[in-house]
Formats: sequence, structure tokens, C-alpha cells
Amino acid sequence: MFSIEVESLTKKFGSFTAVNSITFTVKSGEIFGFLGANGAGKTTAMRMLCGLSRPTSGQASVAGFDVYRQAEEIKQRIGYMSQKFSLYADLTVLENIEFYGGIYGLTRGEIKDRGEELIERLDLRGEEEIMVAELPLGWKQKLAFSIAIMHRPSIVFLDEPTGGVDPLTRRQFWELIYEAAATGITIFVTTHYMDEAEYCDRVAIMVDGNIRALDAPEKLKRDMGLATMERVFYSLAREATRGD
Repeated sequence: MFSIEVESLTKKFGSFTAVNSITFTVKSGEIFGFLGANGAGKTTAMRMLCGLSRPTSGQASVAGFDVYRQAEEIKQRIGYMSQKFSLYADLTVLENIEFYGGIYGLTRGEIKDRGEELIERLDLRGEEEIMVAELPLGWKQKLAFSIAIMHRPSIVFLDEPTGGVDPLTRRQFWELIYEAAATGITIFVTTHYMDEAEYCDRVAIMVDGNIRALDAPEKLKRDMGLATMERVFYSLAREATRGD
């Protein structure tokens, strides 16, 4: 079963084609990496899939809903976490949990139960009244991810979620991703860290608005005769002709 189905999806801004007729599918529960240099079109593609930007042409469905006609239904069934940190710094840990739980349509009882579960899992007991601004970046990111899936979405979109955090914290963050995927949540993640691409079930690499490669990391490395995903990525990224 597919969580995401995309066929010839295109986005143009005037005469500029940001995303050029891309086609791919993402299976339910899959960890799908979406890679590309700045300007490659990956963020534009993600915005279309999240129901935040209307495609110019092509077809796509997310969680069984059409991106043209059912954008609001898509938004209700996905989680989203951006690179630029998505929680309110001037609210406490608990206030953020309660606020986003309400936004996601959870009942008061669900917010209480799932909030307790989240706090225990992240070992934040006793820290509920701390302002989010006071948390280390790594804890902020882990909290943001946990809140993004608190309503148990079908799919969670992560836009460079580990930017700026240290390698140990990045690894701990990926353990949360594995746990979420094990429950059946589909993970759609963009990253600049090529070691993280190795953690994905499959990756798509975008160059100048096109998907230039798509497969499991091990197969891409084997087919291209390269030792690491970093070398695979830079081999393809050198083909780019447009800038940021």
C-alpha cells in the first residue's frame, strides 16, 4: 500500500520550472529520503505534497487524498516539522503540548494521556514548566518531532530536521524516527547529511527540479560503483546547472 503517489508532478513560477514532472511512490511505513542541493526543488515538492502549494500540473495523492481537491484533508492527516524549529519558544514544554494537541483536534483526555507518554519517552519529567527557549537545540528538535506525531498521523514530513545539531543528538533523533516508522507512520525526510541518507529505506535525489536517482542507498552505491552516499550525491549534484 502506498502513502504517497506522485505522477508527472510539476510546479512552475512563471517561466521557471521548480519541479519538473517528477514521478515516485512511497510505501506505508517507509523511511523515504528526499535529497537535493539548495535550489534543486525538494522543498517546493514537499510543499505541494503537504497541501501548501498547488501544483501546475501532474497528479499526486497523500494518505489517499488528492493534492488539488483535498488539501485540507491532507493537512489533517500529516505531521510536519521544519528546519527552522516549529514550537513556540515563549511557551513551556507542557503549553506547547497542549496548544498543538488542540490544533491537531485531540480531546483534552487524549492531550493529557499522550502528553504524559511523550514526557516519559523523552525523559522530560520535572521539566514540563521550562520555557522551550531554555532547552538545548537537540531537545527542542526531539520535542518538536514528538509533538508532530502526537496526533498519530499517517505521514510525517521532516524538512532538514537535524540541521545544526551534534552527531550524537542526530543519531538519537533518528532513533525516534525508527520508532515512529515501526508503528506504521510513513517518514518523508529531507536532509543535507549524507550519513542520514544511509538510514533511509529508499532515497530520491533531485537535481535541477528532476529526480535524478531513486532507490535503496545500498543499490545506488553499488550501481554507481561508489562507497558512500555522499559520493553518490556529489556525483549527481555536479550535474546541476542552476544555482540557489
